[in-house]
Amino acid sequence: AEKGPWRITLDMPSYIPAMSHLPDREVREQVYKANLQRASEKSGDRNNVPLIYEILKIKAEMAKMLGYNNYAELSLASKMAPSVDAVKELTDLMAEKAVPAAKKELEEITALAKEKGGEEYASIDKLEPWDVTFWSERLKESKFDVTEEELRPYFALPAVLEGMFGLIDRIFNISVKAADGEAEVWHPDVRFFKLYDNDTGKHVASFFLDPYSRPENKRGGAWMADCVGKSEAVNRDIPVAYLTCNGSPPVGDKPSLMTFREVETLFHETGHGLQHMLTTASVGDVAGINGVEWDAVELPSQFMENWCYDKPTVYGFAKHWETGE
Repeated sequence: AEKGPWRITLDMPSYIPAMSHLPDREVREQVYKANLQRASEKSGDRNNVPLIYEILKIKAEMAKMLGYNNYAELSLASKMAPSVDAVKELTDLMAEKAVPAAKKELEEITALAKEKGGEEYASIDKLEPWDVTFWSERLKESKFDVTEEELRPYFALPAVLEGMFGLIDRIFNISVKAADGEAEVWHPDVRFFKLYDNDTGKHVASFFLDPYSRPENKRGGAWMADCVGKSEAVNRDIPVAYLTCNGSPPVGDKPSLMTFREVETLFHETGHGLQHMLTTASVGDVAGINGVEWDAVELPSQFMENWCYDKPTVYGFAKHWETGE
C-alpha cells in the first residue's frame, strides 16, 4: 500500500496534501489544473461560465431597477460596511501591507527551490502555481523543523472537542454534553450534542456535528446551518444547528487526526453555531444568525477561531493521541 498506486481527488483533504507533498512536478500540475478548470470552458457540458455571465448580467439589471449604480452598492445596503469606497479603501490598505510580505516570501520560496530542487528548478525565473504550495511547505520545514502532518497526532478530534467544549464552558458558562442516539442522524459519522446553562441546568440548544470528508456524497468545505431556529411565534425555544466540516476521517484504530487548519475550521464553524444557539432573541427574524449583516456574521466565528492561537487553550488539548504527551 505504501508504494501505491494512490487515488488523488479534488476534495481538500486529498488535494491540499497532494499539492504540499507530492515531489512529482508533472502530477502536481495535473492536479492543480484539474482543480482550477472545474466547471470551466474545458469541462464540456459542465461548463458554468455562461451561467456566471448570465448571473452577473441579471444582478446588474436588478441593481439598476432598484436605484443603485451597480450590484456592489445593492449588496452593501444590507451589510455593515458603509460603501463600495470603504471596502476598496480597506482592501487597498490590506494589500499595501500584505503584498510586499507575500513577494518577499515568494522570493524565499523560489530561492529554496533553485537551491534544493535540482536541475529542474536551477534555471527557472519564477515558480509555476503548482510549485508554490509544495516549496512553501519545504520552506516551513527548513525554518521551523516541523511539518503540518507531524502535528496531526497532537490534534485528535476527541481531545480537540473536549478542549473546545471546556473553552465554551469557561467563557459562556455553558456545558456541552454528548447526546448520541437521542436524535436521528443521516450518517453513522454524525454526532448529536446538547448545550446546558450551568446556572439553571436548562437545556438551551443542540447541534449535529458532521466532521469528516465523504467525497462520494458530501460537498467540500465547511459550514454552519440552522436546523431549528428560536421563535416565540411558533413555540420553538431550543435552537438546533448543523456544524459540518470536511476533516480527515479516522483510519483503522486511529481517531481522526486533524491538521491545525482543520482545528481552526472546527472552532470557526462552532462560533457561527454558538451565535445561533445562544441567542436570547425570541423573534425568529432576528434570532441567532437571522437578520445579521453578512460581514458582521463572521465576527463570532473569528472570535472562536482566535482561541486557536491562545497558548493555554491549545496546550489544554494538544496532546499526542497515543502517549498523552
